[in-house]
Formats: sequence, structure tokens, C-alpha cells
Amino acid sequence: MQNRTESLLQQLSRRILILDGAMGTMIQRYSLTEEDFRTPALASHPKSLKGNNDLLSLSKPQIIKDIHAEYFKAGADIIETNTFSATTIAQADYDLSHLAYEINLESAKLAREVADEFTSKNPDKPRFVAGAIGPTNRTASLSPDVNDPGYRAITFDQLADAYAEQVRGLLDGGVDIILVETIFDTLNAKAALYAIQDVYEERNIPLDPKEGGIPIMISGTITDASGRTLSGQTTEAFLISISHVPLLSVGLNCALGAKELRPYLKVLANKSPFHVSAYPNAGLPNEFGQYDQGANEMADQVRDFLKEGMLNILGGCCGTTPEHISALAHMAANFQPRKLQEELEETLD
Repeated sequence: MQNRTESLLQQLSRRILILDGAMGTMIQRYSLTEEDFRTPALASHPKSLKGNNDLLSLSKPQIIKDIHAEYFKAGADIIETNTFSATTIAQADYDLSHLAYEINLESAKLAREVADEFTSKNPDKPRFVAGAIGPTNRTASLSPDVNDPGYRAITFDQLADAYAEQVRGLLDGGVDIILVETIFDTLNAKAALYAIQDVYEERNIPLDPKEGGIPIMISGTITDASGRTLSGQTTEAFLISISHVPLLSVGLNCALGAKELRPYLKVLANKSPFHVSAYPNAGLPNEFGQYDQGANEMADQVRDFLKEGMLNILGGCCGTTPEHISALAHMAANFQPRKLQEELEETLD
């Protein structure tokens, strides 16, 4: 039987794969209360837990499974685990660092179950699970204190330890891909990559997906019209900084809508030795922080990426829903994926 990494690489060579949309946007539709975020063991937890969406994998697993299923029905090939903030560092805000491993494990199991169910119904369209690793709420490159620019709220080693625990939970839960996403500080991403390499080494997992390893996706965030990440890197500098690892893909997500993301994606499309991914927001937020861009409008803006052959993986970030993913999936089916340099060379030969 073909393993899932081989299957993923095969699918990527044939077509543009569709990533899911926003988890938080979908969770908001449920109008959950404080009690919905509490497991029996957390019934008397002293801190408010509302808004700790990753915790829903333990307290309301059916909701998370239903959201995954909606994205698969909409045409997604890859769903992300509900683990964006499931590190000991981010969970410390809720005094729940001790649950980090369990949240990752159970979130991955939920996503795996739904993916396997959809794959069994349609084996010609295999579905995959990406273990989502967010940036944490700390930055290794910048000081949170304007009066002390040399101060750091976190060390590289602390980040690497937290990420390693998260990676172990995701792998134990059965993910197909590790996705380090919404990177605003490349040093944080380097800590994540260091942790991934460490865990792969201890488990004898090859780093290169072509050798049967668990593929690694990297997705950075351009924070404003300057075209830089929060820690000050240009898109090309970001690419160079993480290219020492044999990645499955490098891409951009969040912060900007599709139209605003285009020039920076073009840089990746022209220079990346890896596959290229994009999952922009549903436009820019309005004055109330809401995302108004409809599915068709977003698809129209993304069409330019596809016409120019810039992408291999396409999805949605903040404000996107199954309706957005459905529109993107239908449109992407009409375009060829971006070719890697080695594929271009084979074609020329």
C-alpha cells in the first residue's frame, strides 16, 4: 500500500491542492459559552477559558470534527489540526500548559479520523492532515518593552522545547504534514524547525519527504505594505533563512488579502526551490475587525496567481469559510500547478 507521503507528493505533481479555511471563523458560528470550553476536569479551573479554541478538541470534539468535515465537503484536500495555540507557551495564558501535549494528540486524532473517512469514500481523492504549529504569543527577535530593546520574553531553547512537545503530540496523533504557519518572526520559525529536526532524529524519520519523511510546510506572514515580516525580513530574506531544510512548501498566509499578497507571492514563485502555498485572508478587516470579502470576489483575486502558475497549494485564512474554499477549489481545478525547477528541467530534457 502506498504511504501517505508518496500519495501527497503524487497529488502535488498533478494538481493544485486545496487547504482548508479558518477554524476560528467557523467556531464563532456556534456562539459558544464559557461552559463549552470546560471539560469535567476543568469545571472549577480558576481562569476564564472562553476563546481558547484549541481546548475545544477536548471539550467539544464533535464541533471540531464537523468543521473539518465541512471543509472536506467544500473540496479541501488538506485540513489543519485545531492546534494553532497548542504550545505550553501559548497555553500558559490560561494556566493550561500541562494540557499542551494532550490537545495536540487529540486534535490530530480528530482530524485523522475525518480525513480517513473521506478518503475511504473516495480513494481517488486522498485527504491529508496538516499539524498546525502557530507562532506562539512571544517573539525571540523583538523586545516587548520599548524601554529595554535588548530584553526578550522568550529564549530560543524555550521555544524549541515547546515546539518539540507539540510536534510529538501531532505525530502521535497521526498527522501527514507538519505546518509551521503565520510566521511573523523567523527566529521563532527556526526554533520550530530545530525542534522538528530533533524529534525526527529521535524517531528515525527522514527529514526529506522524497526519502519517505513527514513533509514540512512553512508559511510566513507579511504584516504590512512594506512587504516585510514583523521582525523586518523581506520575502526573499525569509525564504533564504529557512531554505536549509528540505521543505515540502514555503508560502504566505494571514495579515493580507489575496490582492495585497500577490507581489510577495511572486517573489516566492520565482525563487523558491520548494512548492509554493498561499492562504490569504478574506480581504482586509473592516473597522470592526470583520472580514467582508465574499467567496467569489476572493476567487477572482486569486485567479491571477493561478494564471501565472504561481501556486501548488491554495487555501484561506482569517474570515474564510467552506463557501470560500469551495469557490477556490472549483477555480483551481482549471489551472496547472506551479512547476518546480527540477520538473522544468525534466520537461526540457
